[in-house]
Amino acid sequence: MLCAWRLGGLGSRAAALWPGRAGLRGLGAGIRAREVSTSWSPVGAAFNVKPQGRRLDLFGERRGLFGVPELSAPEGFRIAQENALRKADLLVERVCSMPPGPQTVLIFDELSDSLCRVADLADFVKIAHPERAFREAAEEACRSIGTMVEKLNTNVELYQSLQKLLADKNLVDSLDPETRRVAELFMFDFEISGIHLDKEKRKRAVDLNVKILDLSNTFLMGTNFPSKIEKHLLPEHIHRNFAVTGNHVIIDGLHAEAPDDLVREAAYKIFLYPNVGQLKCLEELLSNRDLLAKLVGYSTYSHRALQGTIAKNPETVMEFLEKLSDKLSERTVKDFEMIRGMKMKLNPQNSELMPWDPPYYSGVIRAERYNIEPSLYCPFFSLGACMEGLNILFTKLLGITLYAEQPVKGEVWCEDVRKLAVVHESEGLLGYIYCDFFQRADKPHQDCHFTIRGGRLKEDGDYQLPVVVLMLNLPHSSRNSPTLLTPGMMENLFHEMGHAMHSMLGRTRYQHVTGTRCPTDFAEVPSILMEYFANDYRVVTQFARHYQTGQSLPKNMVSRLCESKKVCAASDMQLQVFYATLDQIYHGKHPLRTSTTDILRETQEKFYGLPYVPNTAWQLRFSHLVGYGAKYYSYLMSRAVASMVWKECFQQDPFNRAAGERYRREMLAHGGGKEPMLMVQGMLQKCPSIDDFVSALVSDLDLDFETFLMDSE
Repeated sequence: MLCAWRLGGLGSRAAALWPGRAGLRGLGAGIRAREVSTSWSPVGAAFNVKPQGRRLDLFGERRGLFGVPELSAPEGFRIAQENALRKADLLVERVCSMPPGPQTVLIFDELSDSLCRVADLADFVKIAHPERAFREAAEEACRSIGTMVEKLNTNVELYQSLQKLLADKNLVDSLDPETRRVAELFMFDFEISGIHLDKEKRKRAVDLNVKILDLSNTFLMGTNFPSKIEKHLLPEHIHRNFAVTGNHVIIDGLHAEAPDDLVREAAYKIFLYPNVGQLKCLEELLSNRDLLAKLVGYSTYSHRALQGTIAKNPETVMEFLEKLSDKLSERTVKDFEMIRGMKMKLNPQNSELMPWDPPYYSGVIRAERYNIEPSLYCPFFSLGACMEGLNILFTKLLGITLYAEQPVKGEVWCEDVRKLAVVHESEGLLGYIYCDFFQRADKPHQDCHFTIRGGRLKEDGDYQLPVVVLMLNLPHSSRNSPTLLTPGMMENLFHEMGHAMHSMLGRTRYQHVTGTRCPTDFAEVPSILMEYFANDYRVVTQFARHYQTGQSLPKNMVSRLCESKKVCAASDMQLQVFYATLDQIYHGKHPLRTSTTDILRETQEKFYGLPYVPNTAWQLRFSHLVGYGAKYYSYLMSRAVASMVWKECFQQDPFNRAAGERYRREMLAHGGGKEPMLMVQGMLQKCPSIDDFVSALVSDLDLDFETFLMDSE
């Protein structure tokens, strides 16, 4: 999963108008691209031992978070944001007083960089730092930078400085493709916030953006809010499955894996019972998004959101989803018959298949057909072994080695955070990955990639090296064993490392389009592609060793695991089609022809097949409507592209260096600096059609165990 900062009304792309970094010294200041370090150590060993005490510093210097001197204490965020805001004012003044040209784009990018170096870092710290003072200071920095961005969004003079460049055909023709694309992206971000409108409409656009931001935050909080019901309304024997406070039972989720049908049914009906306030919030959010889209010149919010994506428009998305649904329908019916058969076998008195059944019963079928108990696999997947596996893969494919580097005092926020230097065999140091992998109190329970600083070519010709954080929630090592991963955890590690390598290998001139700062339906391609490698026996056998005996993971265990993932895979994919279709309809033509709940019912029955349960409103728990509004289809489309890249380029030989270099050159190197479909074409040597995407996804359902893709999202 990608985490990206959305500033003001400019958040239609991965990181808004200003996606970068700010006037912070440090963050690897002074690093040169071919520098080597004597402090690097092998990556595998570093993750299978507890972190040592920080290196002795005779002068007692405290570098600050990520090596930024100002951030040795929470108060440093105020200094950092003040420096960034001062620099932003100077850059705005400079760009507004100079004639238009390529330099205009460079200054816009530097402005973006200066603000987002604070914003991106603060956005991570505010949720991940264990100390409240740091979290609160980071939150304040986010607010401060956000206020500045709102000012920039409405700065007509700043907008006109870019408009003059793009209005001059001769100047535009003289720009190289990347510079032209970045200029157009900045202009797009300006115009979706309404700056090209007259003063009254511009104010309306600003007000709508503020309202949408507030509604988004309120809705997001509501998606996770527990439901409660009086104890006497539930059978007493299922109370123990839930939290109980006083006279109420608290339901905090769907309990989809609970063996008791009644527990799952109760959780489903109570957790999804419509909340009037949340329903009103969703309706207002969708309505205001539509108003904003129309105000800035789009027929629907979906048309606005899909600008610049692989799909390009909602009509293409719906064609993709409908064709995929048609291809899946027979397989989905068979899946449901198989699940219904298992339910009838275990619960003959109540064998009607309901929406709360598939996750549990498909798991039962997998366990019955294949012996895939995670505890059998964990000893082969120590964290150190998995990291060494990634290292082997990257070395063979891309000529890249991961080295563990000891952080200096104050550089990391928790002592178990590891720092990796990413080093190319001829180009030298490419960037840094901070690995925040272990569980701790109050840490968000999500696997994420955060950009802390993106790459860009600086004025002095040096390259600003990217810095990212990978956040997982792995168990700590014990006295008797290192951290051991389940197969799902191992796959998630590979997935997130795919995002990290996208960030490391992007070598764009502009940080606005660095690494993962690209359209959503392309951004997940590198991470999903890594899942294919994680499920290929030729790759797994390179590193999966029993942590005690050194025995390799037997091939038949990989076979069983991957074959088990095919169980009910069609119905799982059909569920994703339903969610994506619902998202498109909600962000399509307004006013909606009926209530969001009626639309849910109709869409569920048409695109999923299991009956709608009266008095439920699943859409009120659909948190992706905030961050992925009109873009939920992106997971499926990215998976289709990744599938095609795997089959065309890596299935025959997952360690093919020529294919790896082509992958870097055609896809990873450009970040968002090139149209996504052009990158896909360059890699596949053809322009794929919607039918090609659908065929790729459907054929994955039939792959043998060596090439089968396991779902991880």
